[in-house]
Amino acid sequence: MTEQFSVKKTDKPIDWTVTVPGSKSMTNRALLMAALTDGTVQLHGVLFSDDSRYFISSLQSLGFDTQVNEKERSVTVTGCAGRIPKKEAQIYVGSAGTAARFLTAMLGMSDGSYVIDASEQMKKRPMADLFALLIQAGARIEYLEQEGFLPIRIIGQAYTGGNPDAEKIPGEAARENVTKPLQVKLDISKSTQFLSAMLLIAPMAKQGLRIEITSEKTDGSYIRITRKMMEDWGVATGYDGRTYTVSADAAYHKADYVVEPDMSAACYFYAAAAVTGGTALVRNIRPDNTQGDRKFLSVLEQLGCTVTDEAEGIRVTGPAHGSIRGIEVDMNDFSDQTMTLAAIAPYASSPTHISHIGHIRLQESGRIHAIATELTRAGIRCDEEADAITIYPGQPHAALIETYDDHRMAMAFSLLGLCTDGIIIHNPSCCRKTFEDYFEILDALSRQDGSQSL
Repeated sequence: MTEQFSVKKTDKPIDWTVTVPGSKSMTNRALLMAALTDGTVQLHGVLFSDDSRYFISSLQSLGFDTQVNEKERSVTVTGCAGRIPKKEAQIYVGSAGTAARFLTAMLGMSDGSYVIDASEQMKKRPMADLFALLIQAGARIEYLEQEGFLPIRIIGQAYTGGNPDAEKIPGEAARENVTKPLQVKLDISKSTQFLSAMLLIAPMAKQGLRIEITSEKTDGSYIRITRKMMEDWGVATGYDGRTYTVSADAAYHKADYVVEPDMSAACYFYAAAAVTGGTALVRNIRPDNTQGDRKFLSVLEQLGCTVTDEAEGIRVTGPAHGSIRGIEVDMNDFSDQTMTLAAIAPYASSPTHISHIGHIRLQESGRIHAIATELTRAGIRCDEEADAITIYPGQPHAALIETYDDHRMAMAFSLLGLCTDGIIIHNPSCCRKTFEDYFEILDALSRQDGSQSL
């Protein structure tokens, strides 16, 4: 792909039918859980992107037998019942945040010594809370560059002897302590991925696991995805509003698993329908989709769209002439769609205020500032706050949009160009992280007249 992509302005409402790849979040959770099973698991509908390929290659580097069929979108993983085949290895997670967090947690509970390296982008993303959690559990961590960040050398708690507190209790008390659940505390105000990581690797803690949440925020949509998938694979999690528990001797069991289509990816096409006054149907998206970004469908309805469940999938129809309304919305629980809403907000009839999104400053880019910078570059007024952003109506002008090597900035801001000439996306190839042919699909759809299906 070229270093720039010129978005084609549409002169009439779109009429698109598309198929999107599998969910990144669910793909990476399934890969980890498959590695922890005692047996062979075939995963279907797998997302193949930079993030999932880094996850798969990391599992292979650790010695797991993985068979990949990209054409069929399937991966077969032979698990080792919570053990890591190689006791020493080096893995590279690129810019894959979920791979970095989930694999770090798994290796932190192992009986081996491993080096985890990452891209320059991923090296800037905070990991200190997860490292602290694993140290609580008994792992040892050596920082190879900057404290609190990748790369690291990690020695698993099963190798070090487990919870260090147990070693300090003599005699019978020490033996009794081993049978107690592994107990850790965690603040999830900045990211719920650390909690998901610890829950997912709970079967490695044969004595059981108890995680006390110390932050005001105690739950979230991605945590609910994690718990639902764990339940589907035979591991129940307890939750009393503050504490998560997994019983002793929990184990995953699965032979086949189908990954849901990526709701995050679907939302770009739905937003295109909203802003053009057209219609978009995404195949195999269902009302019972477990991903948090399904909440964006209610946002679209607030904007004036109609959402209908059809045999082929969910269809979104935009208001006549793309006359969407400005809204106020708390997007804490589905913040990946902040960029999507921000990119179409200039075409609304009144200001749009998006709140409780401060944590996205610590993601692939400083996303609130990135949104404000790029909309301003296109002539749109924004008020940036620590935890929110307000976008005012206006007609954007031609602009070269910087993407900050952030896949969601690239995909979302392509929507700005559907109603404005001269919007150019810099570095569109960063979409390889989650949706590698997004711009090829967008180009094919937007350059054809009439109803299009891909």
